[in-house]
Amino acid sequence: MMELHDDALLAAAAGGDADAFAAFYRRHLAVVVGYMVRRTGNPEVAADLAAETFAAALLACPRYRPGVTAARAWLLAIGEHKLLDSRRRGRVESAARRRLAMERIELTDDDLDRVEELAAHDRAHPPAALLDAVEHLGEEQRVAVLARVVDERDYAEIAAELRCSEAVVRKRVSRGLARLRTQLRGAEA
Repeated sequence: MMELHDDALLAAAAGGDADAFAAFYRRHLAVVVGYMVRRTGNPEVAADLAAETFAAALLACPRYRPGVTAARAWLLAIGEHKLLDSRRRGRVESAARRRLAMERIELTDDDLDRVEELAAHDRAHPPAALLDAVEHLGEEQRVAVLARVVDERDYAEIAAELRCSEAVVRKRVSRGLARLRTQLRGAEA
């Protein structure tokens, strides 16, 4: 497959092109695994979270909107949501993998070494400024922004999950997006 832009790969994947999603996966695997290893400190948990992130992205790619969010940032926001969800639940959720009928793969020592290699590769190739900006949001704003913007969930649903009012969620999203814009403008200067 010729070198396609991420937006084109996701559009093709949304249309059922498995090779397009495989190319997107290969392109971003090191970034996602590296991010998860940095956030969890555990290669096995990082591998599970990366698998769930890509499964969720495959399911969500028909909802991806080019130009609204960069594909890598979109993918990492899905990963962040999976990470936060796993911390809340005390385990890595496997709902997206189950929906795709993907079995959990038991990792060997060689697999764990590969996870470490991917994490090392990612450390040598830092993620985009958007990821850094998202990481620097406060947890309440980050969760609200990811739920609303990435997952495209209703304010009422988010408010129920977070046990707060819709007005509070709207304020968190608004302030979080404003802070992201400010941080990203500063990074471009």
